Amino acid sequence: MADKPIHILGAGLSGLSAAIILANAGKEVHVYDVREDSGARFDGDFQGIENWTTSPDFFDEMRNWGIDPDSFKSDAFNVVDLAHPDDIITQPKTEGIAFRVVERGTDNHCIDQGLKKLALEAGAKIHYDTRKDPQECDIIAAGPKDSSAIAFGEIFYTDHPNHVTLQLNDKLAPGAYSYLIIIDGVGLICTCLWRKQKRSSRYLNETIAWYEQNYELNRKPIKRVGGKGDFSLPEKYMHEGRYYVGEAGGLQDFMWGFGMRYAITSGVLAAQSILGECDYEVEVRKRLVPLVKSSAINRFLLNRVGDRGFKLAARYWMWDQKRKGDGLAFMRWLYSPSIFRNLLWPIAKLGMLRRKRLDDGRFVNRMPFRNALKRDNWEPSIEAVEIGKQWDKVRKSGAHTSFTESDT
Repeated sequence: MADKPIHILGAGLSGLSAAIILANAGKEVHVYDVREDSGARFDGDFQGIENWTTSPDFFDEMRNWGIDPDSFKSDAFNVVDLAHPDDIITQPKTEGIAFRVVERGTDNHCIDQGLKKLALEAGAKIHYDTRKDPQECDIIAAGPKDSSAIAFGEIFYTDHPNHVTLQLNDKLAPGAYSYLIIIDGVGLICTCLWRKQKRSSRYLNETIAWYEQNYELNRKPIKRVGGKGDFSLPEKYMHEGRYYVGEAGGLQDFMWGFGMRYAITSGVLAAQSILGECDYEVEVRKRLVPLVKSSAINRFLLNRVGDRGFKLAARYWMWDQKRKGDGLAFMRWLYSPSIFRNLLWPIAKLGMLRRKRLDDGRFVNRMPFRNALKRDNWEPSIEAVEIGKQWDKVRKSGAHTSFTESDT
């Protein structure tokens, strides 16, 4: 590839990160995306970039790679509210930065647009509204096609200060979690469904009702958003000379859904491999795959417990913080490879993943979208019904929604 142009499929975070590195190294880079712009897949969603799976601060890593994190807006947090299944609220905290919240979308301050700007400044050429044959590309950085889990949320105006709450609740978020993020007067309440559900909007309505009962939000709905995640582990990260990065490479967090750090890192590693600075397959298996496997084992365990298990996990988290003086230590432990996790991996793989052959010839071990359980059947509260009626009025007045009941 010394003198040949580099072709990248997908102008998301992983594709743009690879483009930045390659273009800065003097390569001719072309990026192709079927959407009209980077971030068009999102609708102003808040997402977190975690800072616990490896010891260096991730923004320091980005700067060392030549990717300036000041090109987009971010808000750092070292403390969050943790809502237990029995509605007790505690606070994991650390002296450093636990994670940063960024916005996804097409506005100038979004991370997607920040990386796009850096790629263009480096000399990369981005071709939007363009379909490109993957076989003609060197790096595959396309988004998910299937669904292993779905997230539904509402974006709203609020006068509440900047804030984050993570809630473990098997009723409101089957098998998973919900969260509240507030940044500069705009909030997002989101519930994640790791089991298929009918009338899925009732989960979001019930979740919003819970947060309104526990926080003074003075909420004014703007729009509702949704997204899907596809979780799989491929047998190879290079296939027929092509590098698979980000979601296309199955480099996602099975437990919490964090994927941006993996996406950016894998894009950088693919670019460095093309430049002869590393072996992509080796580096991904050394740096990222152990983290993905740990998250998959954690997800396997979470899938098999209800609120009783969530309650124990939340209590242990707080006990560990009291003992060590740092709430981030618990998160690092969750992702640390160990003999116990190595023993659990064959069980988790067999019990949770299914082998599948993709259209491009690759084989992956994929997590299918699980079916609903009996405990998922419940009647909505009066407050949740009122939330639903409120949204119907807002929607009829012209508010936007990016998902429907059929998305599940």
